[in-house]
Amino acid sequence: MLDIAEELNRWMDEGRSFAVATVVAVTGSAPRGPGAALAVDSAGTVVGSVSGGCVEGAVYDLCLQALRTGESVTERFGYSDEDAFAVGLTCGGVIDVLITPVGARAPARAVLRAALSAAVRGEPAALARVARGPAEILGRALLVRPDGTYEGGLGGQEDLDRTAEANTRAMLETGRTGTVGLEGCGWDGSYRPGGLTLLVESNVPPPRMIVFGAIDFAAALVRAGKFLGYHVTVCDARPVFATRARFPEADDIVVDWPHRYLRHTETDGRTVLCVLTHDAKFDVPLLQAALTMPAAFIGAMGSRRTHEERDRRLREAGVTERQLARLRSPIGLDLGARTPEETALSIVAEIIAVRRGGTGVPLTGSETPIHRERIGSGAENPANLHTVH
Repeated sequence: MLDIAEELNRWMDEGRSFAVATVVAVTGSAPRGPGAALAVDSAGTVVGSVSGGCVEGAVYDLCLQALRTGESVTERFGYSDEDAFAVGLTCGGVIDVLITPVGARAPARAVLRAALSAAVRGEPAALARVARGPAEILGRALLVRPDGTYEGGLGGQEDLDRTAEANTRAMLETGRTGTVGLEGCGWDGSYRPGGLTLLVESNVPPPRMIVFGAIDFAAALVRAGKFLGYHVTVCDARPVFATRARFPEADDIVVDWPHRYLRHTETDGRTVLCVLTHDAKFDVPLLQAALTMPAAFIGAMGSRRTHEERDRRLREAGVTERQLARLRSPIGLDLGARTPEETALSIVAEIIAVRRGGTGVPLTGSETPIHRERIGSGAENPANLHTVH
């Protein structure tokens, strides 16, 4: 539900009652992943989406029902050739959806409000909700901060909340959204076969994209990176080129030698590094540093001849084969790109393919699955199953 935090936070401020449906788990092909949400207020207003249209109507009805009953429920939408007219996913996948009413006196309203406010402010936090377990605690919520402090509770004993906090914080530390099972934990602190399943939604700062080289291709890549949700930094040693006028959409503009800046800035396993300088005096020391640092993607622009020369220089500088294997060069997928905008599209297409495990080949005539399994998307077994045509 944190993906529609701004709208739901506004609804909270206005005192609206609403029900929110959140994708808990995905099996097979499905348009949206865990955490995707749709909400309906008491007047029937809708925000968000859980399936790209396939099951929205049925989920809408379930939200209105939850508002009437005040009860949370987990529903499954799947595929069956035996029921050609049932509501569900035409793509053949299975999704589990948690529907939670958030009325004026809902037990979890205060903690949900705190979670939404934190997401709107960009504060790192993770929201854990009971997605499978006894009906009396389904939808109960816990908001966990990076330092281990938390708000709310699962309605049971303190030991259960502490166990949930530890598991939720582990998800937050890696920025993951998905399910986590608390095996053998009963809501009242007793042993219970099967335990509980929590849906954990992590809200972390956006991943970084650092673009080295203040050229026209970089301006187009900045726009593409912002569109994909990255915090984009442009770095170049030349102050005449690295200007706000040339890169108005960049979050940060740094005038410094690229390798020096990179050595003193923070990267992690989600960071994308795009080297567009294609000049050996910048590229070699920069890539020497980059290939020893955590990053999700390291790519360098240049012709194949430039790549071969750069590769030779990096080897001479002591870069190992294992490190060189991390380098995507020449950067981008083969789209036949010519313009800066087309080139930027080819670069972000490769970034997405690397991130999601895509092949980059056309889907037409391909046998590869369109929607791959997501981390934390393993489906549980809620009682209700909706099948599809």
